[in-house]
Amino acid sequence: MRLLGKTAIITGGARGIGKATAKRFLEEGAKVAIWDIDDQTGMELVNNLANGEQLVRFYRVNTANLEEVIEAANEVYHDFGSIDILVNNAGITRDASLKRMSAQQWQQVIDVNLTGVFNCTKAVYSLMTENGWGRILNAASVVAHYGNFGQTNYVAAKAGVIGMTKVWAREFGRKGITVNAVAPGFIQTEMVETVPDVIMEQLVAKTPLARMGQAVDIANAYVFLASEEAAFITGTVLNVDGGLVF
Repeated sequence: MRLLGKTAIITGGARGIGKATAKRFLEEGAKVAIWDIDDQTGMELVNNLANGEQLVRFYRVNTANLEEVIEAANEVYHDFGSIDILVNNAGITRDASLKRMSAQQWQQVIDVNLTGVFNCTKAVYSLMTENGWGRILNAASVVAHYGNFGQTNYVAAKAGVIGMTKVWAREFGRKGITVNAVAPGFIQTEMVETVPDVIMEQLVAKTPLARMGQAVDIANAYVFLASEEAAFITGTVLNVDGGLVF
């Protein structure tokens, strides 16, 4: 029960890594607010996780919209009494080579994967400072370190997330708030289902652990970084990638 009594917001929490993180946080005693744009999937997940107890709630939030984010943050604060942990997990892909990438594909990914992280952090920061304690956890990616063909938008956004993580660690530290990023490798979620099998086989072959990661592997990293065990860790990027070598 490492997160007992803490309230966590998990963006993009209705499926994939966000869903696994919601489950793990609840197991560790946290109260969880799931933010997502998928109403049906989000409500179904809450119904499955709640077990008659009001420890988890769903909020429809477009993290790219600052006004929506601020309103939702205030709702969570009112419903739960505090906001202690923010997991900036929401993300999308719109892959294409630079030659074929449209301005819309670029902007959509930047809006969600980079601006959305800024919006959510800005909305909860003042609420965390009231308690003098907070954990902000940002979803980066190993491709932010290495680059990846056809992902100019995604890599740019995730590299930006790493940069913001390091800035905020410096800015927020004296307020009792740590800021860290987790950089997943290739994880078995819906986001990678469109990748051709031959490509996935090549990626697994480059991974010393010889498998793709599971969503719970990333969720476990978030649990650790949100706990008191990581109280002296801030501004770091934790690669959870099975040792992937590009």
